[in-house]
Amino acid sequence: MGERRVTAIQTGARLWRAAPLLCALLLNACGINSTQPATAAEAPTVTIMTFNVENLFDNTDDPGKDDHAYLPVAMKQTAAHKALCEPIEVPRWRSECLELDWSDEALEFKLEQVAAAILQVNDGRGPDIIALQEVENVNILKRLTRDYLGAAGYRELVLLEGRDLRGIDVAFLSRLPIRGMPVLHPFNMDAFPDRADDTRGVLEATFELPDGRLLTGFAVHFPAPFHPIEMRELAYDHLNELRANVPDAHVVFAAGDFNTPNREMTDTSIMDDRVRPYWRVAHEVDCDGCIGTNYWRTGKSWSFLDMVLFSPAPAAQESWRIRTGGVYLANGYRDQLNEDGTVRRFDLERRRGVSDHLPLVMTIEAGP
Repeated sequence: MGERRVTAIQTGARLWRAAPLLCALLLNACGINSTQPATAAEAPTVTIMTFNVENLFDNTDDPGKDDHAYLPVAMKQTAAHKALCEPIEVPRWRSECLELDWSDEALEFKLEQVAAAILQVNDGRGPDIIALQEVENVNILKRLTRDYLGAAGYRELVLLEGRDLRGIDVAFLSRLPIRGMPVLHPFNMDAFPDRADDTRGVLEATFELPDGRLLTGFAVHFPAPFHPIEMRELAYDHLNELRANVPDAHVVFAAGDFNTPNREMTDTSIMDDRVRPYWRVAHEVDCDGCIGTNYWRTGKSWSFLDMVLFSPAPAAQESWRIRTGGVYLANGYRDQLNEDGTVRRFDLERRRGVSDHLPLVMTIEAGP
């Protein structure tokens, strides 16, 4: 990472391109106040964010991946490309495949927006660890980190290519050093062979905490709500099996897009059977005023599709704990919310929005 440039606003950029990162550092001047609490200098703390960045693709075709929508429009004029797009049943997705101009300028705007949302945390430094979802490949992750998140000082980048047909992956960025080799654990979806290519697996990495203890993290992106609930149940079971194999001395968290909508959380036993017995759900422990990370406009409902789960080390229950007041939505960047308070998804045509998900942050602190 020695080539990292600590600049997010490139020479000659237009004013609208410079604004997002400036806003991240000047929240009071550019938009609503973040729900982020004031930082207290007491016990050592670590901030962990989960953030589904909504289609963070480069604009180069990756062979074998369905990334045809995320190319410059000049590359979409061939009969072969149009033939790839026409069978797409969802009109919006078909239109993106045919007409979205994912140019260099468009990609730069997307990266700036994502960076602005991240850098609103910790006074412009970003969280200590981020679990990211919907990142195409390690190249675009490196570009985001080097060119737009230089102020954060992330020295660990982890992305292992999974089998998702679209090519979206889970990833980690961290200021904390990694110990050992990260591993991607694919889901076993033998019961759903026709849907297995729409899964991402669980990314495992272990970080060294400021006091020398070890923190094992799992970054996840579970099967989407349009898939049967049984696929998400299998994903939770797999995650819990991985958790059970972590050494007792480790503090553990899982963060990501669990894709469990509010209706499943309230109308089924999935949380009581597969989550709460094994994990502390951060937004249930301490998240005043938090109503969700994703808004389903058709159903007019909020959901915590994105969660951070915490599991203290059984060998030392209070070695690290969720900090009081340390769980919040990072929603203070002006372009994250619509006028009605709902999530403003990324809209290239109107040059606005960041993602259809809000980042969620959990702060943990060392015990006495």
